[in-house]
Amino acid sequence: MATETELFAGIPKIPYVPDAGARDVLCFKHYSAEEVLLGRKMEDWLRFSVCYWHSFCGTGADPFGFQTLHRPWNEGATPMECAKKRLHAAFEFFTKLGVKYYTFHDRDMSPEGSTLEESNRNLDEMTDLALQLQIRTGVKVLWVTCNLFAHSRYMNGAATNPDCHVLAFAGAQVKKGLDVAKKLGAENFVFWGGREGFYSIHNTDVAAELKHMANFFKMVVKYKEKIGLKCQFLIEPKPKEPCKHQYDYDAMSVIGFLKHYELDSHFKLNIEPNHTTLAGHSYEHDVVMASVFGMLGSVDSNTGSPDLGWDTDQFPMDIRNTTMIMKTVIEQGGLQPGGLNFDAKVRRESTDLEDLFIAHIGAMDAFARGLRNAVRIIEEGVVTSMVKERYMSFSHGIGQKVEDGSASLEELEDFVKQNGEPKVTSGKQEKYETVFNHYL
Repeated sequence: MATETELFAGIPKIPYVPDAGARDVLCFKHYSAEEVLLGRKMEDWLRFSVCYWHSFCGTGADPFGFQTLHRPWNEGATPMECAKKRLHAAFEFFTKLGVKYYTFHDRDMSPEGSTLEESNRNLDEMTDLALQLQIRTGVKVLWVTCNLFAHSRYMNGAATNPDCHVLAFAGAQVKKGLDVAKKLGAENFVFWGGREGFYSIHNTDVAAELKHMANFFKMVVKYKEKIGLKCQFLIEPKPKEPCKHQYDYDAMSVIGFLKHYELDSHFKLNIEPNHTTLAGHSYEHDVVMASVFGMLGSVDSNTGSPDLGWDTDQFPMDIRNTTMIMKTVIEQGGLQPGGLNFDAKVRRESTDLEDLFIAHIGAMDAFARGLRNAVRIIEEGVVTSMVKERYMSFSHGIGQKVEDGSASLEELEDFVKQNGEPKVTSGKQEKYETVFNHYL
């Protein structure tokens, strides 16, 4: 077993210091885990999670440059020794940061072997250690996912691959992932179809691929029931990267897919706002759309640079964005058993170990401020009353009949004949924006 050397020496458990100064960055100024808002602790509204792959497996490399992040936990004689050292470092980080959850891909946790059997043995050994550390620290798994995109076998997709042998391998890998989720008590299991799509429509049978993916998910549901796994299934939309077009394009695409194949009772969505903006939507768009349909299960809390056209996975620091997300979360009653997972990475230029803490602290404070703002918006009710007033015509008469679904086109025609041309009514967009900004 790897030695448990303190790898973040000199960094204590992060305290809450509300009156800290601008240069004090290794403390929370807004996130107070035990503070109660709307009858629930702040930590229960926010349910923060650290992602394993960016924070502990990331190297800072990008398509234009080599590794910049040289982490002490990646130094070892064998891949498994490094994996164990990395896991101890992660739990030291979780406990010092004060988060209760983490997320991981199967291939983040342990190195892939030359055969499926060897990969599974490595994963068994590493998850045995993870279980020990979870019991010792009280940190839990928010969700598990399988990496069905990085290996060359998946270059043409996993569940949508034109070769059934590849689909079978993906199924075997997911089967093991579900076993691991049960073993570690994961509260969710995520599917991200990074290569479930196409680069060229000329060599793609879209109907066949969508059917195969649906049948793959049906097998997953059956196995979950067979082993008695108690967790929420989530699908994470993304429009592109690495594929030119990915089938899980955005929230509405996924919801339509799930309903078409009668899978909507088994899955919800894990929304990543950086993916939402790649689809051409606003930051909060897919969070709101998924919530409206009762399908918002969890949020990968990151952001991108609007002036760049790719997925940059930055830590969320914009208070407007976090306020919009938390307003939606509160209105639907919370995210549990999902949470706010920091699927984000420090910039390749942020090379100090303390930068990993500063990034998470800043993002957690940004969401804490967003939560406080959202609570004020909801408690004061100004925005809610303005929206209600805007739709007042649906509370009586012909509007009420439209609302409850009992109106007919003939009745609508009669109403227009009796009342003539509708008057122009201002949308008051600037007023709404001004009122919203009052709470930031």
